[in-house]
Amino acid sequence: MATDTDARARLVTAARELIAAQGVGATSPRQVLRASGVGQGSLYHHFPTKHDLAAAAVGATVDDALAAARRDLDPGPDADDDPVARVVAYLERPREALAGCKIGRLTSDQAVMDDGTLHDVVTAYFVRLLDAVTATLREADLPEDVARDRAHAAVAIVQGGYVLARATGDPDAMRAAVRGFVHVLTTGLAPDRQETA
Repeated sequence: MATDTDARARLVTAARELIAAQGVGATSPRQVLRASGVGQGSLYHHFPTKHDLAAAAVGATVDDALAAARRDLDPGPDADDDPVARVVAYLERPREALAGCKIGRLTSDQAVMDDGTLHDVVTAYFVRLLDAVTATLREADLPEDVARDRAHAAVAIVQGGYVLARATGDPDAMRAAVRGFVHVLTTGLAPDRQETA
């Protein structure tokens, strides 16, 4: 028999998967119940409203995505000492390009954008991600405005890479966008590197 904590985790996991596939607006508590295998009583015990369930699912997705970015960007025992290399690691991390960004796609979900709480969670994700990339680039002695501009470009490359991959049906579209930006980023930060003919 599943514990109370297990039931909540299964509900959130099922909601996350359904929201990633079809969005918040199209995801019903009944679908989450079926996918989770949890009883109706547990659903309403943990999440009295659909909004509560959506907020928990979106919040968990954001937390996981930020944690993954932090593993790439933060200095640590397994991280590269070079801050630019850590940004490159964030950019080059393998992603399911054809699936799209689970958070970026929420910006096209009207149910999310019309809901102040959910909208704020998505906004906070991008703000925190931009802050993390900016802080890492600042370690390379870039001025604040330059680091922030490059952070915006880095995050935009990932988001745009998802869009290009989905639009063309070609996962290499994301890899090509990342390769192009990494080249610009690394040569721009090290102007003494010369192109070989």
